[in-house]
Order: sequence, then structure tokens, then C-alpha cells
Amino acid sequence: MESRQLRHFVEVAVQKSFTKAAKQLHIAQPAVSKSVKNLEDEIGIPLFAREERTIQLTEEGKRLFAHATSILNQMEQAVLEMEELKGLKTGRVRIGLPSMVGSFYFPEQFVAFKKKYPQLELSIYEAGTTRIRDDIREGNIDLGTIVMDDATEDLITHPFLREEMMVVVPDSHPFASLSSISYDQLLTEPLVLFKEGYYQRNIIHKIEQATGRSPHIAFETNQISMAKSLTRKGLGITIFLKMVISEDSDLVGIPFETPFSLTLALSHRKGTYLSKANKAFLSFLVNQHVNH
Repeated sequence: MESRQLRHFVEVAVQKSFTKAAKQLHIAQPAVSKSVKNLEDEIGIPLFAREERTIQLTEEGKRLFAHATSILNQMEQAVLEMEELKGLKTGRVRIGLPSMVGSFYFPEQFVAFKKKYPQLELSIYEAGTTRIRDDIREGNIDLGTIVMDDATEDLITHPFLREEMMVVVPDSHPFASLSSISYDQLLTEPLVLFKEGYYQRNIIHKIEQATGRSPHIAFETNQISMAKSLTRKGLGITIFLKMVISEDSDLVGIPFETPFSLTLALSHRKGTYLSKANKAFLSFLVNQHVNH
């Protein structure tokens, strides 16, 4: 069993297609098929259930997938650690970011960080804070932004930002003149929301539990610009961090009667090796928070 075979197997499992996997791996499709077939022959177990147009992992394949992803992650960590023994001359920061803070808080931080460490690369994985937390716990990413309230005991957290979530309406909306909004008022309106896995949706779930009422979700989009546009056009109202609409004169942010404030933190799993590049970014951001 070779690392190359495992890498091919994992990519096919993720893409659910030999053709798509070959494209991602930048090799010919027959080579991927042969590599996976050789792996199946070597261990004597079919890893994929091949149907006419789709492929799915067998139960045995699912077990190997868990081991293979762990092995490949450990190999990558080993390579990083060995390379970094040469010093912080090269390296890559890999960080998971939710779209709101990724778009409206981090660009300025990245500019300042790159001025200090111009030789380091930045690689961003975008997802909701819930997905980022789970990916950190599963070892899929090393470092990411989560909500402190969602932290688990196997994670180390470094708070860096506290920000209020606001109900956002167009300036022509009847709510625009209110000083605060109740849960019941919010639920009378059609909503423009991110998809599940983002903290915005966690707030809606808490409101559902508190009121016993279900929201009317008119649109789902993970694009901030689209959510703003739909809100401007009166097709629904939304919920954003206060910073997201700080420069939008035609949108009004109104706090909840019971305020929702998020404490955001950079997080990594206990016992996981953090590359020198990731450590440098973590230290930089924490120091920025302390100095402000």
C-alpha cells in the first residue's frame, strides 16, 4: 500500500468520480483507475460500488477512507515540520474563515501580516464556523476561526474579536426606525440567510427554540453581496455582523432586544503540530488583538 495509491483513492472518494479525481490530481484518468484497482487487488477488498453513472464507497472503503485521510494528513505534517527545521524562510498559513469576518475583518490583517512576513503564503478555506470547528477536530485543517460558544474540550482557542449580530433591513423598511427588534418581529418577515453551518443559522435555531415558531426563509445564499442585494430590493431581511454593513448607507443594522454578540477565536486541535507559519500568524493576530 503506497501513499500515492491512498492519495488517488481519497481523491476519487471525495470527487465521486475517476474523471474528476484525475483532473484534480493532474494525471490521466486511466492511471487513477489502475492505481485504485491495484490497491483493491492488493488488499483483496472492493473499495467502491461502481454503478452505471456514479460510484460510492463500500463499507470497507469508508473504513479505509478514514485511515487514509489521517495518514495523508500526518505525512503532510511531517513534511512541513522537516522543511521548517530550515527556519521560517518559506511556509504557508492554512486557515479556515467564515465569509463575514473573512471579507470584512481579515483583509487588513493579511496586508499587515504580509508586510511582516512577505515570504509566507496564505491559503484560505472558506466555510461556516460550525464546519470549520468540525474540520479542525477531524484534522482536515490546522487552524480556523470558530465561535467561542461552540468550542469543545479538544480545541485550544485564542479569542481575537467580539462583534454584535444585527438585523439588517433596507433604509425604507418600517423596521429601520426601530431601536431594537424582538424575536417575534423578526419572524414576521421573509429572511435571506446563509446555508446551514453558519452561525447566522444557529441564531435562527435559538430564536425558533425560544418562540416555538418557524422562520420564513425566502432565500439561501452564502454570498454576502447577493444577500445584501436581495435585502436592498425588499425581498427579505437578513442578519449580519455589525462590521458587514458599516459602509452601506442604504442598509440599516438594528440590534436584537436580547443582543447577540459573538466572540470569535482562532482555534486548533490539542496535540496537533502547528507549522511555524501557522504559529507566526496566530501570534501576530493575538498580538494585534491585545494591542487594540
